[in-house]
Amino acid sequence: MFDHIGFGVTDLPASKAFFLRSLAPLGVAVVMEGPYGVGLGRHNKPTLWLSPGGWQPAPLHLAFTAETRQEVDAFHAAALTAGGRDNGPPGLRPHYHANYYGAFVIGPDGHNIEAVCHRPPP
Repeated sequence: MFDHIGFGVTDLPASKAFFLRSLAPLGVAVVMEGPYGVGLGRHNKPTLWLSPGGWQPAPLHLAFTAETRQEVDAFHAAALTAGGRDNGPPGLRPHYHANYYGAFVIGPDGHNIEAVCHRPPP
C-alpha cells in the first residue's frame, strides 16, 4: 500500500547512523540525500525518508520486511549495537500468526522499530 514514508527526527546525523546500521542486515542503504533529508531503501528506491525536524516527533511503529529469520536476528543485534533499546527479542509471535518471527527495538526518537519475517523456517 505505501510507496514511501517520511518523518522528522530531532538529530538527523544520529538517526541516519542508527537506521543505516540497524537496517544494513536487511539490505537498506542511503539512496538519496540532500538538504531536505536522507532517503533510505533497497534497489535504488528510497522508501524511508528522514528529515531534520526541530521537535520531538510522536513515536511511530515501523516494521521492515526481513527475508529470513537470520536477518531478523542480525537486525536486532545491529540495532542494539547502534544504540537502540530492546523492546522484544527475536522470536515467534504466534498471536499474530504461526510464522510471525519478529524483533523490536526503540530508536533514537522513541520509535518502535521492528524487523519481521513471515516465512516458515527452511
